Amino acid sequence: MFRNEPFLLFMITISVACAIGGVPPILERSRRRNIENDLPAMLEALSDSLGAGLGLQQAMMAEADRNNGTLGKLLRETLEESHASSFDSALANFATKSRSPQVQRVMHLMSTAIEQDAPLQSILADMSRDYERLNDLMNRRESDLMGRSILIIMFVSVGLPFLIAFIVGLFAPRSQGFQLQSFNSSFTMFFGAASLVAIGVSGRMLGRLRSALWWAPLWMAVSMTIYHVGVLVIGG
Repeated sequence: MFRNEPFLLFMITISVACAIGGVPPILERSRRRNIENDLPAMLEALSDSLGAGLGLQQAMMAEADRNNGTLGKLLRETLEESHASSFDSALANFATKSRSPQVQRVMHLMSTAIEQDAPLQSILADMSRDYERLNDLMNRRESDLMGRSILIIMFVSVGLPFLIAFIVGLFAPRSQGFQLQSFNSSFTMFFGAASLVAIGVSGRMLGRLRSALWWAPLWMAVSMTIYHVGVLVIGG
């Protein structure tokens, strides 16, 4: 079935390896977004604890005990390390380990506020509200763009090759003597290229072009296979 399409066979093979490589960026981004979505609640809890008369380190210990998510786990690790180093170093290490620009910015502002003896409670409360609004906007935008990007990929990589394969197989079937091997090979390559463009557009829309390209070979293989197999099955 695929002996005349070596490029398709190559794409099917390489798509498996690339799909495996595409999983870690997804997991890392999910981890980072979980941390960032928990950040406003942590800042609010720290502000409330400071208002109740606790010190910052005590407030962070209480929050580490309360929070069972990724952010709480990271905070517990940081506080354990703070026994062997200074608290400021632990905060910097916490920001680095989070791999989140939001957390790194917050830790920098907290360190600056501590150095300048600024009202930390009100600063934390303001940052909690600001980051809650920011994350709500980011989540809403991502949800909208994700739907559009999936629609683009499904139309270009699944719907379009199936439609063209149905038309070609129905009106120019191989069983009736139509010799369209060169035509079908060209269209198979075309749908692979179209899927690559669709993945690039979708990844650019979401701001994750490099991680999206890991999945390009898989969708190229899917698109090319749908057209190639569809023509053979429908055309006889």
